[in-house]
Amino acid sequence: MAKQNQPSIVFAHGLWADGSCFQKLIPALQADGHEVMCSQHGLDSLKGDVECVTRCFGRVSGPVVLVGHSYGGTLITHAGTDSRVAALVYIAALAPDETETSQSLQQKFPVTEVFSHIEVADGRIWLKSDGIPRFAGDLPEAEQKVVWATQAAPVPDLFNQKIDGVAWQSKPSWYIVATEDRTIQPELERFVAKRMGATTVELRSSHVPMLSQPQAVLDVIRNAAQAVQKSKAA
Repeated sequence: MAKQNQPSIVFAHGLWADGSCFQKLIPALQADGHEVMCSQHGLDSLKGDVECVTRCFGRVSGPVVLVGHSYGGTLITHAGTDSRVAALVYIAALAPDETETSQSLQQKFPVTEVFSHIEVADGRIWLKSDGIPRFAGDLPEAEQKVVWATQAAPVPDLFNQKIDGVAWQSKPSWYIVATEDRTIQPELERFVAKRMGATTVELRSSHVPMLSQPQAVLDVIRNAAQAVQKSKAA
């Protein structure tokens, strides 16, 4: 159970991932006294994925620090407009504005290496095994294999879908830039972090700093949670 006045933490994963991508963060945050929940959305539709994230808010105590990785950043951008959300944490993530989709935001920057290592099959976009070193190259090989084995594959048009609502326009945000990212351009990450006025930390990391540098990511989430707690107490 959460300790008194401690905000809850809700995670939203990206493409080629599931909630297990936050496995190195959850025990530490629970030990701190936070209630923690990971959305297990299916990457079937943007609207459905946002609704899945939002349902998690009802399973924990408010206020919520909402954390999104990669495409999960798009999800928290929309789901974060919910009144139960007090702060946003983006991990190497997309953060579209009102006029943008995930795809149109990405198209403002050069295509990254990982997209040369995908295939469409059975109505989904899969990350091929030879794409894992581009996606999670700073993990040991055994951990890279787990990342590949637990991937959740999106429908092909997911990034072109659009819904309304931009939480970062009105809620405090933190952003982790992964400087060695080969999935989302680091310059895109810097661009959206600056645009939202986020408290920004840069890590020399692949696209998955929550797995390769969990302590540094925990520090950012804890800072966001402490800010929420102080704001609530004021």
